[in-house]
Amino acid sequence: MKVLNRIAVVLALIAGCLAASADATAPPPGQRIISVAPNLTELLFAAGAARQIVAVSEYSDYPEAARSLPRIGDAFRLDYERIVALAPTVAVVWETGTPPEVAKRLEALGIRVISIPTRRLDDIAAGLEVLGELAGSQEVAKAAAAGFRAEIARLRAEYRERPRLRVFVQIDDAPLFTVGGGHLISEIVELCGGGNIFADAAALALPVDLESVLARAPQVILSTDDGDPAEYWARFAGVASFATGGIYRAPADLLARPSPRLSEGAAEVCARLDEARRRAGLTQQP
Repeated sequence: MKVLNRIAVVLALIAGCLAASADATAPPPGQRIISVAPNLTELLFAAGAARQIVAVSEYSDYPEAARSLPRIGDAFRLDYERIVALAPTVAVVWETGTPPEVAKRLEALGIRVISIPTRRLDDIAAGLEVLGELAGSQEVAKAAAAGFRAEIARLRAEYRERPRLRVFVQIDDAPLFTVGGGHLISEIVELCGGGNIFADAAALALPVDLESVLARAPQVILSTDDGDPAEYWARFAGVASFATGGIYRAPADLLARPSPRLSEGAAEVCARLDEARRRAGLTQQP
């Protein structure tokens, strides 16, 4: 009997060593995550949750590793049968971009739903931290959040004293579409020393007519549209920004997609506004 007990103890010790060895290389425990928006996919990767993502939405093209993951449709046309087959435990949805009925349907399937807000720039950093907690990758997520906050703070400090510019943010030209004061792009324009000429609009995004744009006399036109904004506005001699060359294309992926890359987009916007100041002969503060 004593021999058998010793054998049992030895086997238990071996099993414990093997389990410890397996834990060192196993993927993080816990969740099987699906992302229902491209910006959420970026947030998950940046938060260190890549190994737990089982599927992503259409148009999830960044980082490169996201391109090879299974697709489950977009937020308005999810493939629920495929979702069930993938057996996710968590769905990450976008507070202002995912229809409420989609979140309810996912919950009805027994999937935990986590909603990530992206109304302000600091929501990006907070979202990274939430997703890091979810995936068990807190250290990676905290580092990413700290880096994002530091870059935004640097830009805010650098451009705080710049001469203020009136900016029209052009999302589309057919019809003319822009963003209101509550949109993240408006916050970026503000930190770069500008002001969205439609900051008084309550809507996050809205159509506007040409006359209202001209009446507000933008000094800078910042376009995320695919077309050539200079070609579009060349037809209107009364646009102050055209007279000074203050018409620029902004990288749509870096601004329209609320992800950690917004800090890169903000740096681009700040650089364009400084270029507009130089062209207009405005004195810059050191």
